[in-house]
Amino acid sequence: MQQEFGRRGFLKGTMAAGLAAGLGPEERILATHLAQATDGAVKPPAPAQQTALPTGKIRDLAISRLICGGNLIGGWAHSRDLIYVSRLFKAYNTDEKVMDTLQLCERHGVNTVLTNPVSWGQINRYWRERGGSIQWISEVHPTPSDPEAGVATALESGACMAYIQGNLGDRLVRDGHLDTIAKTMEAIKGHGAPAGVGAHSLRTVMDCEKADVGAEFYVKTLHSSKYWSARRPDQTMEVVDNSADNFWCIDPEKTIEYMKTIEKPWIAFKVLAAGAISPEEGFKYALENGADFICVGMFDFQVAEDAAIATKTLEGLNRSRPWRA
Repeated sequence: MQQEFGRRGFLKGTMAAGLAAGLGPEERILATHLAQATDGAVKPPAPAQQTALPTGKIRDLAISRLICGGNLIGGWAHSRDLIYVSRLFKAYNTDEKVMDTLQLCERHGVNTVLTNPVSWGQINRYWRERGGSIQWISEVHPTPSDPEAGVATALESGACMAYIQGNLGDRLVRDGHLDTIAKTMEAIKGHGAPAGVGAHSLRTVMDCEKADVGAEFYVKTLHSSKYWSARRPDQTMEVVDNSADNFWCIDPEKTIEYMKTIEKPWIAFKVLAAGAISPEEGFKYALENGADFICVGMFDFQVAEDAAIATKTLEGLNRSRPWRA
């Protein structure tokens, strides 16, 4: 134990000295947490009065403008060329840690989480064991042979609404399966829930609108291209399909302009380019440029800060698109 305290003290001292010399963003974050740590562990959230975050509505559901994303919880993280990252996230985000994170979200006013349906067990356990009431938006993964795949499972497991996952939405449009998307929208609505389409490619939203597939909201990427690991000129949605791991919104300017014409709610995701853009920059860019909600993956130790940044950002917006939710 004494050795551990000595090691931690050494790290704190080393990082503090490093700050004076100037460190990168990840090192600065690590230094901050080391300086604040008492025993090296992130504490579970204590019961507290819930903080309010501004909300918007999709149908009659009040959704916090900041939504907790599911990638970090589920472990399917974007990691560029670091092959260990998803395993690391899964090792950190145990079931207990996931429940801590959801509890912190509610404590700080984030009332909705958006995840892959495989997380239904963790969310149901959270509701049952922690008494939480966080709302759950679920992806679904239809196929041309089964447009209703996963819809009943997600909605009967407690999801309040559902949408076609982004890579899959892009692929269905690219391959000419707009009829599949329309049938999935019908299936979701048949369970009484709002139905949406996810997309990385702007073409997906445009073709869904042109074909009037019945989407009630869109989950579309939006972030600037001002980060050092952004895509190369030869990378396009058609070339890399769903294997790209350093870009998600190829055409932010076109997306911003086109979404001004859409009178449906827009949940923007990948607003931080999977951790490459600061929340201060990414939140403002997405919300000022028309997103009604931002979906952001958050570790437990990021929730309070992200909620505070979102609240502050929402107070002084100069939006280019009217609120659609």
